[in-house]
Amino acid sequence: MSEQQTTVQQKPTAAPGAAPAGAPANAGKGPPKRVLLVVGVIAIAALGVGGRMWYRSANFVDTENAYVTGHVHPMSSRIPGVVTKVMFDDNQVVKAGDVLAELDPADQRVKVDQIQAQIASVKQQIIQADASVEQAKAQASAAGAQVAQAQANLVRANQDATRFRQLYNTQMKAVSKAELDAATAARAGANADVTARRDNATAAKAQIAAAASARDVLKAQVKVLQAQLKDAQQQLGYNQILAPVSGRIGKKNVEVGARIQPGQQLAAIVQDDVWVTANFKETQLPGLQVGQAVKVEVDALPDHELIGRVDSFSPASGNQFALLPADNATGNFTKIVQRVPVKITFKPEDLKKYAGRLAPGMSTVVEIDLRQKPAQTQTATAQ
Repeated sequence: MSEQQTTVQQKPTAAPGAAPAGAPANAGKGPPKRVLLVVGVIAIAALGVGGRMWYRSANFVDTENAYVTGHVHPMSSRIPGVVTKVMFDDNQVVKAGDVLAELDPADQRVKVDQIQAQIASVKQQIIQADASVEQAKAQASAAGAQVAQAQANLVRANQDATRFRQLYNTQMKAVSKAELDAATAARAGANADVTARRDNATAAKAQIAAAASARDVLKAQVKVLQAQLKDAQQQLGYNQILAPVSGRIGKKNVEVGARIQPGQQLAAIVQDDVWVTANFKETQLPGLQVGQAVKVEVDALPDHELIGRVDSFSPASGNQFALLPADNATGNFTKIVQRVPVKITFKPEDLKKYAGRLAPGMSTVVEIDLRQKPAQTQTATAQ
């Protein structure tokens, strides 16, 4: 039977303060220099970013809610008709007054001819009315002469009746009773004839007034027809559709043979005079002033930095011009920072240089330095 001997090895007791077995050699010396260097760099970078953010927030305001805006003029027809010619194409440059399209003028020409014929007919009626007036004047003159003749006859009849009355009385009967009665009857007839002649003269004068009035009505009708003729001629001129302004054609929506109605949009003309509408928060407005220089970055021109000027501020926030403005007079009100449109204009030389490249609707980023002095701003505005 073999005896097994157990050998017990005792490990030496570690001295106080000594590192345990298997621990790194630098465990008690703190973090390495590389870690401290990284932490320091991060801290410096954070301070730099924070300082830059504070500096920019205190001295600059910017917004990405900004877009190029311009005058877009719809082109339409004033009259209905069928298009016979189209003399423009998309993106074409046109000048104010250029003929861009033509309509079939047949209907308007027929109307002009009809009105001209009516005017000629009425003028002939006026000539007839003038003749009627002259005829009525002649009849009135003859009636006046007849009145004078009747009055003369009445005077003679009165004299004869008076004479016969003197010759036939109780003391003397130089004439017969029949002759006296005949003279008295003649006087009565002459008196009635004067009255009748006067009535005829009055009727003749009234006929003159009636004929003159009818002539005036015809003359007024000629004026009405002349106004209608002028309108018809204008309608005939509207068969040519002209460019209202100078610019570039966009959104063409017409072809030869199409029948169009008044007010139907055929195309749009965009002018080169554009500007930027920047929607700033209302909290950004205190430092903004008219005339301040603005740095404008257009997304379509990434390598070109444009300088504009603050032109004006909108009289109301964008919410007030919305189709359905928010009703804040309710119990569930939540305050939302509103945005106010600010108009920013470009320099004329930039507009000329980038004509055709700055189109309404393009996105921009604008930035304004608030450190601009008011005196400099006023001088820049005056220039």
